Amino acid sequence: MSILSIAIIIFMVLETLNVITLYFFPGSKLANGIGVFKAWEKSKSDPETHLLIRYLVNWVAGTKLIFVALLFVILTTGGLETQLFTMVAMIVSISSFFWRLFPLIKRSDANDGISPKGYSTTLSWMIIGFMGIFSIALTLRLLGYFL
Repeated sequence: MSILSIAIIIFMVLETLNVITLYFFPGSKLANGIGVFKAWEKSKSDPETHLLIRYLVNWVAGTKLIFVALLFVILTTGGLETQLFTMVAMIVSISSFFWRLFPLIKRSDANDGISPKGYSTTLSWMIIGFMGIFSIALTLRLLGYFL
């Protein structure tokens, strides 16, 4: 099994756990649960707003599920070239977090809308870590290591 396959599998497992969390435990503070946002609990007092938030959470879970399924197809049917381009696509798509999502969660954190305080920084480091792991796997594979 190549280092690219291992990196993709690890990501698939983590994303599958995120999907389970979002579908069945959306208020969790673990994985991608939105319980870190204080607004989650506040939204429950307004059924219309809470319905919208629940819809969006489930939409994200569905999108992640599609992503995991596509990665499974790539792993089972794609050759080396497809996996190389998949890794590049994962790095680029995950980095989009810093374009739109990070400024929002950082602002929410600064406005005391996140618990625990500083979660936005922790999340950004986790995402940087994933991008680093994928970049290392890609680089090692391109250099011919870990066939």
